[in-house]
Amino acid sequence: MRTFESLSDREVLALAIGLEEQDGRIYGDFAEGLRENYPATADMLDKMRLEETGHRDGLLDLYRQKFGDHITMIRPQDVRGFVHRKPVWLVRPLGTAVVRKTVRDMEDQTRRFYEQAASRTQDVAVRQLLNRLADDERKHSDLASEIEREQAAAGAHEAEADSQRRQFVLQIVQPGLAGLMDGSVSTLAPLFAAAFAKQESWFAFVVGLAASVGAGISMGFAEALSDDGQLSGRGKPLIRGTVCGLMTTAGGIGHTLPYLIKNFHVATTVAVGVVAVELFVISWIRNRYMETPFWKAAVQVIIGGILVFLAGILIGVS
Repeated sequence: MRTFESLSDREVLALAIGLEEQDGRIYGDFAEGLRENYPATADMLDKMRLEETGHRDGLLDLYRQKFGDHITMIRPQDVRGFVHRKPVWLVRPLGTAVVRKTVRDMEDQTRRFYEQAASRTQDVAVRQLLNRLADDERKHSDLASEIEREQAAAGAHEAEADSQRRQFVLQIVQPGLAGLMDGSVSTLAPLFAAAFAKQESWFAFVVGLAASVGAGISMGFAEALSDDGQLSGRGKPLIRGTVCGLMTTAGGIGHTLPYLIKNFHVATTVAVGVVAVELFVISWIRNRYMETPFWKAAVQVIIGGILVFLAGILIGVS
């Protein structure tokens, strides 16, 4: 592996050309990934991409003047400690805050590279270009901040934040809430039917565990297969199905775990308390994200929970 100090001007320029091309592609990928939901940030990234294209063209012109048309083959990974770019697929999810931070880090890394390269070259033309590019990279960070301020003044950030919240509700909260409600309510009947039929904690635990896991698998598949997310904007089916399935299982497991307590009456008392907490959490989520009045949400959930709870007890004692 080469050290940075061992590189010739030709190799430094070749690295710089590749770096500018890579950065331009990354900004383009970020812009395309954000354009539908965050158009203001996508516009900022388009401007940055055009700047990188201009830098690459300037580097290419100087390279041709100095060394001809053939660009020497040297890769960033061949140079110890050279600028490293995270693959775009690792910068997920593509939230605006994450992208802006990534862009600033990229610009700072590139600026330091140009400054170090300019300080060691003896070629006046190469030094002038590298110093100018270092200044441009510094201005890029200022440009990003300026564009952000303009967008904030125009209300673009508020619109993007609102869009991000809607996506979070559609892709995470809704399937998660559906799973939590199903797991917390639908498993009450088999759990308490088994509990009051045998009045044995371990038997009730096994039935509740089986009901929770089965409901989680069923709800997960149902959610994933119900909608591919392309038209509804509800996101990837795999993510929605996973969230829904896990929350369904969690909702059922919550009031099943108390039956690990050997004393049946104590276990049942604790389980009823856990059910009350689960119903409160469901009401809070509906109020927080679905804008349903808390007491209205609580009454709806409690009525449903009590009906299923009573059905389980009646079946168990009959």
